[in-house]
Amino acid sequence: MRGEAVTVECYSGQTYAERPVRLLWEGTYLDVDDVAAEWREPGSRHFRVRARDDRTFDLCYDERYDGWTAVELR
Repeated sequence: MRGEAVTVECYSGQTYAERPVRLLWEGTYLDVDDVAAEWREPGSRHFRVRARDDRTFDLCYDERYDGWTAVELR
């Protein structure tokens, strides 16, 4: 998934990036209200989330580069 590099705060229990809880999008912090889906691909974890302001994003954590990207779904 291609997207914009973002900062994501996440819950990490046994492993890093178990569940995103907040993202920094275009200079504004958005709280994650719901994780609608999550899946893994080789080297990455993906989440479809709904922010508290009702916008939906696909988030991807790239384990190889230790970085997050986001795409806003419209």
